[in-house]
Amino acid sequence: MLRLAVLGSGKGSNFQAILDAIDSGRLTAQVVCVISDVADAFILERARRRGIPAHFVDCSPFKTKLDGEGERKVLSILDDYGADTIALAGFMRIIKAGLLNRYPMRILNIHPSLLPAFPGLQAWKQALEYGVKITGCTVHFVDSGMDTGPIILQRSVPVLENDTPEALHARIQREEHIAYPEALQLLSQNRLRIEGRRVRIL
Repeated sequence: MLRLAVLGSGKGSNFQAILDAIDSGRLTAQVVCVISDVADAFILERARRRGIPAHFVDCSPFKTKLDGEGERKVLSILDDYGADTIALAGFMRIIKAGLLNRYPMRILNIHPSLLPAFPGLQAWKQALEYGVKITGCTVHFVDSGMDTGPIILQRSVPVLENDTPEALHARIQREEHIAYPEALQLLSQNRLRIEGRRVRIL
């Protein structure tokens, strides 16, 4: 069973999908804590409602990365709860060496595009503006880059002629909520093997 820590900066819809998958038996995991860099992020409230330890960590002075004292605080919390796996769920900071070295290939992220296309912010809006016909979501291991880690799973979403950014994003999120628990379950079953940039599913 995974001892899962979830890091997020916003509403936590993927965190909720993880909880739903655990409740239904589709994911063999226990969420041991939730950490946010935003004091009033709704992901913390979701955790509290379920009786899951919820922690705000001030990551200043950095705006876009988890480093320095903030990183040390997060590592301390993870140690306190015995976390062995980290799921980034809308966590808007780049993970640095301290966390990566402590949890090698045990940090996962979900991104709202078919990577390597459209990394970074508002990927659904990037896809729409670029004019692609298909986009989707990607679950990947986290490395030192921005959305560059080895890809575990991808799910595709058609881009419709009359799409708005909001409508496209909503459809992508529905696929995210399927893909993320599925990827975590593969990890919990020890069915993922990394060969260079390729992740093989056993």
